[in-house]
Amino acid sequence: MKLASFTTKGRESYGAVQGDRIVDLGQHFAGKHATLADFIGSADFAARDKIVAGLKADLALNEVALLPVIPRPEKIVCMVRNYMDHHQEVLAAGMHRELSEFPPIFLRVWRSQVAHGQPIIRPKVSEQLDWEGEMALIIGTAGRHIAEADAWKHIAGYACYNDASIREWQFHAKQIAAGKNFQGTGAFGPWMVTADEVPEPENLKLELRLNGKTEQSSNTSNLIFKIPTIINYCSTIFELVPGDVIVTGTPAGVGWSRKPPHFMKHGDVVEVEIEKIGLLRNPVVNEA
Repeated sequence: MKLASFTTKGRESYGAVQGDRIVDLGQHFAGKHATLADFIGSADFAARDKIVAGLKADLALNEVALLPVIPRPEKIVCMVRNYMDHHQEVLAAGMHRELSEFPPIFLRVWRSQVAHGQPIIRPKVSEQLDWEGEMALIIGTAGRHIAEADAWKHIAGYACYNDASIREWQFHAKQIAAGKNFQGTGAFGPWMVTADEVPEPENLKLELRLNGKTEQSSNTSNLIFKIPTIINYCSTIFELVPGDVIVTGTPAGVGWSRKPPHFMKHGDVVEVEIEKIGLLRNPVVNEA
């Protein structure tokens, strides 16, 4: 099942995407599950197929405004250099970085996110807006100290993510969060695909295209730290709760490592496509 967050007629909601239409689950569960995060953390989520089968897809997809899949997650946890080919291109570009013994993470704030179709914003203070196509997972079941063997049970679904980066600000210090949290840079969507529809999330083709040209092409099988390890590590630090987002890292092919470097500019269109999950497309605009 594809689940998306959206607004319609000034009302925020969420629902099940069926072709070019949406079943408005937010309206169905009014007063019970206010957000998609609330729904995926509830007992009703397990009965979603039966529930949706009894409802009408009464909204057209092109008549609603999509939101980031989880508009205001408590946590957005992002992985650093979690593909070996990306780690190697970073070294080749002149940075001195060693492979970490543990999953290297940083946090994004939810206000940095944009939805499918919304513009990624190149800020006034930067000429170095870079792309990073990634697969995100969405937590459905809360947990602390989650064993790797149990990690899959805690995942509600998967989505496309573009962890766009402001490179100059990323390199202001050894901590990279400054360049990863500019408003309007983290594209997330268009929907999440529930975990039962993605039986092999660590074997999916991932591509990023800029203006139709493929810039990144890899497979999630190339993750250095695998999904169960990431969930175990993160849940040791803090409790993972329904709606938390974990962005699993980007493969080789980022613009910063090119000679000369290549960055996104006003008027570009960037796409992240992941097998069995979907296609996330965003225009790029200069900050007003």
